[in-house]
Amino acid sequence: IQYLAEKGRGPILAVDADANSNLNEVLGMELEATLGDIREEVARAEMSKENPIPAGMTKADYMEFKFDDALIENDDYDLLVMGRTQKVHKVKNENLNYQKEKNDQLAKLQKNYPYIIVDNEAGMEHISRGVLPSMQTAILVSDCSRRGVQAVGRIAELIKECDMHPKQVGLIINRAPGGVLNAGTKEEIEKQGLTLLGIVPQDETVYDFDCDGTPIVKLPEDSPVRKAIRDIVDKLEL
Repeated sequence: IQYLAEKGRGPILAVDADANSNLNEVLGMELEATLGDIREEVARAEMSKENPIPAGMTKADYMEFKFDDALIENDDYDLLVMGRTQKVHKVKNENLNYQKEKNDQLAKLQKNYPYIIVDNEAGMEHISRGVLPSMQTAILVSDCSRRGVQAVGRIAELIKECDMHPKQVGLIINRAPGGVLNAGTKEEIEKQGLTLLGIVPQDETVYDFDCDGTPIVKLPEDSPVRKAIRDIVDKLEL
C-alpha cells in the first residue's frame, strides 16, 4: 500500500476484511468506526424500538450515509475497515444481509479507486462467501513451514473453484530466517504448483515496532523487509 502510494499510483483504497482488524495500526491511522460497528448500532436501535433514522430517509439510505462515515481518508490512501458482526447477528439471514452490505460497499467504491488492496483474514472464508466483488491479483502469504504452504495451496485451488480468474496468483513467504528457504519448503511450493513472488526475511525491527506500537510503515529505508516488498511489487508490474 505504501509503496504504490509512493509511486503515485493512487488513489488507493486499503480494506481491512479481517474480523480481527489491525491494518489501521500497521498504517498508523486512527480508527473511528467499522462497517460492523455501524451495522450493530442500527440493529441495536431497531431492537430497542428506538428510531435513529431521520424522517423522510429510508433505512437503506441511512445505512449508506453511515457507511460513508466509516471511510477514513488520508493524503496517500484511504482505509475502510469491515469489522465483525456481534451477538445480534447470530441469525443466519442477518449474517447474509451483512455480507451483502459489505459486498455492495466494495462494489460502490471500486469505481473510485484504480487500486483496492484487501487484507483478508488468515483463511478462505471471504473467498468462499464471495465477499470480494472481483480480484485481479491474489497474493497468498505463508510462513516458511510446509503446513503453511499446503494451506496456501488449498486457497489457490479455492480461487479456481470460485471462478474469480485473477490475472496473477502468487505466493510470498514471510518471516524466513535469513531470507532463505530450506529444501523442504521449496519442494512443497513446487508440489503445490505455486508461483513464488518473493521472500520476506525475518526482521527483529518489525518485531520491535510491533511491540512498541509503532506503525510498520515507519520502517527505515534500508530495512530488508521494505526492500524485499519493493522488489516483489516491482515484479508484479501493477
